[in-house]
Amino acid sequence: MKNFRVVHRLSRRIRLVAPALNKQPERCYILEILLRKHGAVKDVRAVPQIGSVTLHYDPSQLAEERLLAIVDAVIGNIAVAPAPSARDTASGFPGGINLSPEPVSATAIDGPAQECNAAVEGMTCASCALLIEMSLQRDPRVDAAAVNFAAGTVTVKGHLPREELFATVGRLGYEARPMDTLAQRRLIVEREKARLADAKKRLIHAAWLTAPVMVSGMLMHQSPVLRLLELGLSTVVVFGSGSEIFRKAWALAKQREANMDTLISMGAGAAYLYSLPGVLRPHHHVYFESAAAIVAFVLGGRYMEERAKGKASEAIRKLIELQPETAIRVTAGGDEIIAIDDVQPGDRLRVRPGDKVPTDGVVEEGASNLDESMLTGESLPVSKGIGDVVVGGCLNGNGGFIMRVTAVGGDTVLSGIVKLVDHAQGSKLPVQKLADRISARFVPAVAGIGGLTLAGWLMAGHPASRALAHSVAVLLIACPCALGLATPTAIMVGTGQAARRGIYIRNGEALETAATLNTLVFDKTGTITEGKPTVTDFLLLEGRDEARTLALVAGVEAHSEHFLARAINAWCRARAVSPAPTLDFEAWPGRGVRALADDHSEILVGNATLLEAAGIDFRAQQDQAQAWAEQGKTPVYVAIDGVCVALFAIADQARPGAKEAIALLHRLGLQTVMATGDVAAVANHVARQVGIDRVIARATPADKLELIRALQAENRRVGMIGDGINDAPALAAADVGFAIGGGADIAVESADITLVGGDIARVAGGIELSRRTMGIIRQNLFWALGYNVVAIPVAAAGRLNPMIAAAAMAMSSVSVVTNSLRLQK
Repeated sequence: MKNFRVVHRLSRRIRLVAPALNKQPERCYILEILLRKHGAVKDVRAVPQIGSVTLHYDPSQLAEERLLAIVDAVIGNIAVAPAPSARDTASGFPGGINLSPEPVSATAIDGPAQECNAAVEGMTCASCALLIEMSLQRDPRVDAAAVNFAAGTVTVKGHLPREELFATVGRLGYEARPMDTLAQRRLIVEREKARLADAKKRLIHAAWLTAPVMVSGMLMHQSPVLRLLELGLSTVVVFGSGSEIFRKAWALAKQREANMDTLISMGAGAAYLYSLPGVLRPHHHVYFESAAAIVAFVLGGRYMEERAKGKASEAIRKLIELQPETAIRVTAGGDEIIAIDDVQPGDRLRVRPGDKVPTDGVVEEGASNLDESMLTGESLPVSKGIGDVVVGGCLNGNGGFIMRVTAVGGDTVLSGIVKLVDHAQGSKLPVQKLADRISARFVPAVAGIGGLTLAGWLMAGHPASRALAHSVAVLLIACPCALGLATPTAIMVGTGQAARRGIYIRNGEALETAATLNTLVFDKTGTITEGKPTVTDFLLLEGRDEARTLALVAGVEAHSEHFLARAINAWCRARAVSPAPTLDFEAWPGRGVRALADDHSEILVGNATLLEAAGIDFRAQQDQAQAWAEQGKTPVYVAIDGVCVALFAIADQARPGAKEAIALLHRLGLQTVMATGDVAAVANHVARQVGIDRVIARATPADKLELIRALQAENRRVGMIGDGINDAPALAAADVGFAIGGGADIAVESADITLVGGDIARVAGGIELSRRTMGIIRQNLFWALGYNVVAIPVAAAGRLNPMIAAAAMAMSSVSVVTNSLRLQK
């Protein structure tokens, strides 16, 4: 592939960098349009600033080799073509590249659909989130909209410009803010802290002023002076401390919408207005203490709720705070301190001992040790020297170094982690659909029940004061907030706790599905084993030139990224073998590789299946290969021009703790299966070491895919754990795909769940955490639904004082969030 280089492969996603796309937004836009027209391509994301393209595709519909060939051709045509016209963009590109089976008209493309995320300030209950969500979904330019009340975020997919998204949210009485970079996220966190401090101030203010009003109410409001005092103090509480409640209710009323603020305003406002004539008429009952207490209890509940929600999102806040606010740029004139947002790719930055790495880059001078626990969950320091990659947010040790910046802003690994956790926390589970349907109809239904309660008590001949009190109690006891918080707060805490342990969950659906898994399929190399194989033995056919044979082997394996190929290359380098030039390299996943030497000799390096398919006789080496395999070593054959000339033995040790991790999975009730391309003797040897139940040996990627589908046909819920390259089809087909990833991989991962650092014990941890999270969600939903089912009829029957109703409503939300926080333990 001459027009690009692949920098990352994992599961169903490939990331590549093309020089022709670097700082060329028009070319990136054209590439996105053309590739999206292919049915197998699910998503394309281009970053013109660095010429990077990430492709999400379906490997069952389009092989990777074919996909890369298409991309190569498209980029090649874009690079040499003249500036595109609108017609070129819509119909394919000059040069005949058109990936769609049917021509697409110019009007059919309005640019690729974009995902826009923003923070929303001012939401006070779940009905606020549903109101914003439904308002956005009415816009024909919006394909999908999701608002997370617990996280305070909105995600919109479609063609709605960011400015109009912000305007729509603003018209409803809320405020949207950008959250693309970590610096913007840090500002949002600071505003949340200020908002919490303001909520505390309002609560204290309301509580101090409500207390004397309550005392006066207990004295039965007998003195005109007391009634005037109640009027003054309650006015300050209701329209001062509680001004935000009435402001939002009025803004929504102008839009002919309603939420929980509407119900509270109706309840407190009705009590206040009904009491006004009583200031001058001694025999008229007054409810000033109820109006003030309602507002005070609501403010108290919201303050406690905000504090609890803050704890729920603590994990993501700690991630945001990892990035320093400034960096030290090295220039010809000396060092200068600059804001982190002013750092550009290519800048040289100085990192002093004890500093946090400002952004992603490569060490150019010096050396040190970094604490990469934010990526891996492991606190052991990692040595870094010239040429090594460093990740922004990691803590530097005692050394100092100068780095060259490779990524900034939203393209950094830390930003990718934050977005990943954001995406998971913002997901809506299927279990939440019922809660959403109920909440969407909740406010108007409660308002109707409140009206019927008032009318019913009046028709029964009761005084207006009593009828009003019971009606207000109905308005106040109802609480969609607990219902709306039941699922997202548990997801926030669960995914946050997983991230702190090096388990990165891509979406909420994966969290829910992982709780139901009963079968796990493991790859062997790099998953069960360490993925650091070494050559232990070498056998050469008598009469063969060892130097020439090894040079050809090294030349072929230099093109391969497989674990075994790297082991052979390392062994050859240690013996100062110079790789021979090779042509026409081909790789067969699960079998081996092929290439031609400069004298046109055909070289095959791989397993027995590769030689069998080529019709090559290897019986002379079979006994030795079997003996090595029984020792847990993998035999690799070398054939030149149809003759098997050499045999390597490669050993790879099981990961430390793999046996204990498999035992823990068995205790959780899961069946374990190993599917590997290795020979049966090696696979069984490793399986016995770690205690795996079942072994499928000599399995190609297609065989692994068939295994997943066969298990699913038996009504089993299947998880697949692999390195994300040869296992891509199986990872895609599994109910949950677990990818074994390195630290930098998680920013561009495409598996459902990524396990950083290669510790498969995290699989068991992730499954156990998902089960606990789903248990908490079920408890929350039961409590929230049960609370409203019981409380509203009790209030309508006249068994609840409005003040008690307001306090109970406030505490219901707090109880749900507090229950979710138990996951932190």
